Amino acid sequence: MLLEDLKVILKVAEFRSITAAATNLDMRTATASAVVKRVEASLGAELFVRTTRHLRLSAAGERYLPQCEEALKMLEQAKMNMHEELGIIDGEIRIALSSDLGRNLITPWLDEFLLEYPNVSLRTSTSDSNIDFYRDSVDMALRYGSPTDANMYGFKICDVPRVLCASPSYLAEHQEPMQPNDLLEHNALFYQLHDVLQNEWQFSHEETTHKVKLTGNRASNDGDLVRRWCVAGKGVAIKSCLDMSDDLRTGRVTSVMKDYKPTPTELWLVCPSRQSITPTVRLLRDLFREKTSDILSKLAQLGAI
Repeated sequence: MLLEDLKVILKVAEFRSITAAATNLDMRTATASAVVKRVEASLGAELFVRTTRHLRLSAAGERYLPQCEEALKMLEQAKMNMHEELGIIDGEIRIALSSDLGRNLITPWLDEFLLEYPNVSLRTSTSDSNIDFYRDSVDMALRYGSPTDANMYGFKICDVPRVLCASPSYLAEHQEPMQPNDLLEHNALFYQLHDVLQNEWQFSHEETTHKVKLTGNRASNDGDLVRRWCVAGKGVAIKSCLDMSDDLRTGRVTSVMKDYKPTPTELWLVCPSRQSITPTVRLLRDLFREKTSDILSKLAQLGAI
């Protein structure tokens, strides 16, 4: 049996669907179906019981596939250990990135990484939607917020202050807000996540929390679009200081109401399992930590955070 065939069989067992397994492995459904038939023929037993609507493991599959899964893990770990000992960095990076951070900061960093390690290839998924590691073809995700699934493994990259910001052109036409209630007179630019409009903004000041519910004429589930609106002078926005770092440094936007701090967040590199933490993942973790630390240091020196 070919090793690649075994990987297909295990994905079919995981998803209980040949079509879903093929999608995850980026192959045609007909190809995955042919693999299942070929493996079953070589074993002389059916691994799956298939009907027009469902697929489940047969008795033979329930006995055979767990042993195959353990064997595959051992082979993958042995390969990883060998590469780590020899200093080999290769393979494909399949990473999910949030829209603003991914487009404007991370992609150039990954370009540098590929120049340093030419045997590595890259596939990105850029979206603010949550990633399902069991559905989407990614091996890691760089995301704001700590992991909520206890089964996942991750590395904290850094703490990320958020900033309330606006462009000089907007502030030239509207009086700069000095405290949260002043924002009621301003046009807020909203981020929308999972159909929830984030129109209640929270600030901390001298150990006191201030909440204010705002109105605005623009909202998007794409963080990069909210940033573009802010730079274009369409209103005020609360954004990650990393997302706005270049705009803050160049003066395209300015941080306002600095005594009132928006709720901060964290940046994490998340993987679906311990086995998926490869030498490449560790190198990327170190790269992201180094790059973000440099940005945060410069923003602090600038007085933006």
